Amino acid sequence: MVPGAVRSIYWAPRILCLGFAGFVSIFALDAGTFSALLLHLLPTLLVLFLLALAWRRELIGAVAFPLLGILYILWAWGRFPFGVYLAVAGPMFLVGGLFLANWVVKRRARIP
Repeated sequence: MVPGAVRSIYWAPRILCLGFAGFVSIFALDAGTFSALLLHLLPTLLVLFLLALAWRRELIGAVAFPLLGILYILWAWGRFPFGVYLAVAGPMFLVGGLFLANWVVKRRARIP
């Protein structure tokens, strides 16, 4: 595989996940108190924690992020229009798929 493609597959899920964490943290800006802000930032902290776990072990990200997307859909089902589920759970599925792709490429190339 082309080295540039391998590098792109490596960085894509990580950068997308950081962008998604920023997107989710925007929703915390409407908190009125510091304790409410911390409570609203819990999903962002969870995403960043999972990213830290998946940074070197891509299989963790390949499993954890789609699972997080499914849990979000189950938790929020019926509360929002369909587009909200796509906007929140969709990137989690994409990040999981990209981590899976990175794991497959790394395994085939035997990159440590």
